[in-house]
Amino acid sequence: MTSIKLPTLDDIQQAHARIRGVIHETPVMTCGAINEMFGADLRFKCENFQKVGAFKFRGASNAVLSLSDEEAAKGVATHSSGNHAAAIALAARMRGIESFIVMPDNSPEVKKKAVAGYGAKITFCKPTLKARETTLQAVIDETGAAFVHPYDNFRVVCGQGTCALELVEQIGAFDMIIAPVGGGGLCGGTATAIKGLGLSSKVIGAEPEIADDARESFLTGRLIGSKNTPTIADGLRTSLSELTFAIITDKADDIVTAGEEAIISAMRLIWERMKIIVEPSAVVGLAAIMENKLDVTGKKVVIILSGGNVDLEKPPF
Repeated sequence: MTSIKLPTLDDIQQAHARIRGVIHETPVMTCGAINEMFGADLRFKCENFQKVGAFKFRGASNAVLSLSDEEAAKGVATHSSGNHAAAIALAARMRGIESFIVMPDNSPEVKKKAVAGYGAKITFCKPTLKARETTLQAVIDETGAAFVHPYDNFRVVCGQGTCALELVEQIGAFDMIIAPVGGGGLCGGTATAIKGLGLSSKVIGAEPEIADDARESFLTGRLIGSKNTPTIADGLRTSLSELTFAIITDKADDIVTAGEEAIISAMRLIWERMKIIVEPSAVVGLAAIMENKLDVTGKKVVIILSGGNVDLEKPPF
């Protein structure tokens, strides 16, 4: 584990300087009614308003813009059924290079259309990890495109960490920040930024109770694979990589979980009280608060709303 190069605050600051002109500075919102419910000053960092509707554009744009001209000339490639696919496709289009995306053939139509709309060349495959990886390798062998992993990528993690840098510029200090944990890029980048700035804020990861491999890994000190459970928070089914596991165990303060019913309730609460659309993965931190997994009474707490991509033909509640 010691041989893995971990990002530093300087790396994240360089990423922020690189991508600042292409990303949205997303708003930090509050809701008086929700604050009263929990007796806390809750701030919501709205990455659902980021380009492609998710924080993933930060990491994707940093990775794509970091490529040399020689590397970029052959395009970029990845496998993804969700936000990372759209993020890579848009980042590539903005740089004027090709993107090659491998998507499972059972991906939601809304996501297929989004990725195609950003100009990606899509190759469909069977909905298994092995099929995704072998199909992607064939695409890379044919095109020579650079592979950008959704989270097991140094530049991607640095890009995700810019969310926390931006946040501190916007609201200053706070007591706690909660980031969803799937592959760990957002949580790892957040922890690196917050601890690198020397803030005393607690950095907490949040994931579904029935997909708690990150918490188990954090508590045992051993990297444990994804349980592949059908949580409604589909963006958080992924397991940590060695890179993100190393960052989170080194810099995060805790990982908490939330049940499925609480995740649905938290999403409804945001939709109904704040009038904004968020996806299930985005609200796991709020759901954990609802289940009293964290003591937030009287504290200034930031919850990163990681994305807002929901298939409105099949609403999640």
